[in-house]
Amino acid sequence: MTQMRQWLLNGHPRGRGLVADDFKLVTRDIPAPGPGEMLLKTQYLGFDPAQKGWMENVADYVAPMAIGDVMRGSGVFEVVESNGGKHPVGTMLAGSLGWSEYAVSTGEGLNVAEPGLPATAMLSILGTTGVTAWCGLFKVGQPIAGDTVVVSGAAGATGSIVGQLAKIAGCRVIGIAGGADKCAWLTANAGYDHAIDYKAGPIKQQLKELTPDGIDVIYDNVGGKILNDMLSFIATGARVTICGGISRYETGTMPAGPENYFNLVFRRATMRGFIVLDWASEFPIIRKRMVKMINEGKLTYQEDIQHGFENAPDTLQRLFSGANRGKQLLKL
Repeated sequence: MTQMRQWLLNGHPRGRGLVADDFKLVTRDIPAPGPGEMLLKTQYLGFDPAQKGWMENVADYVAPMAIGDVMRGSGVFEVVESNGGKHPVGTMLAGSLGWSEYAVSTGEGLNVAEPGLPATAMLSILGTTGVTAWCGLFKVGQPIAGDTVVVSGAAGATGSIVGQLAKIAGCRVIGIAGGADKCAWLTANAGYDHAIDYKAGPIKQQLKELTPDGIDVIYDNVGGKILNDMLSFIATGARVTICGGISRYETGTMPAGPENYFNLVFRRATMRGFIVLDWASEFPIIRKRMVKMINEGKLTYQEDIQHGFENAPDTLQRLFSGANRGKQLLKL
């Protein structure tokens, strides 16, 4: 085999949902590794809602994307050829090299897969997903034992880990998710004390009944009306962590500001957004702690694996239709 496929950015989806023409599939020659380089074969791709923001060029914490760029994204790669490179043939690496079947790299910015766990864990619980859950909860939310923590988008890759970490910290945890099956999974498998199905009707009354003493920590992955409803019930001194805004990704525009924001004043609460890269220097130690929890059976994770490189755009779209369960991956 001398050729490979790549997906290129072909449109900036501002103010609308993703469409097929936002991506372009091309065939190119497989590059040869130069001195000190390795040829990597992509085994899995990982998907995050933030990728749409990167395509829109609204996320100023990453470089803008131009039409014709290789679609940006994370993956797990196998070293298949080395020209005096950093790692021997057969090594499994993880990082961000884009939607390409093969890539050449020196290994800079890539991490060796954790031994004893599936390599895909480097894209889910040990990847950006897991460290985002950890940093957003502990650095921003700062829960203490006995707190009531409410997580929106709770059955997603990040939310499902947040709930488990909050339980380990001794908190009472309530998740908001879409669909009875996702809610059942949260309480049966992800350690949540209660789950609210937003698809079954208004959530405000359920939140009121489940949080009679108020919400101490909100971990919001959704924004919009769900965030507004959660703000109705914050406790004095509450911490509101803004991680994501899945509700805005389909339109590409910011949702209306929450009507209940003045509860932050009444309850002397704080609301803070974050970019997980601010704690990048701590990722290795966070991963070690999470590996220990996994090996002790305290922490579990779920992966939704689709198949076929040609299906990469459709797999990204699953995040915005709510079709995924846990971390969205694609096996090439």
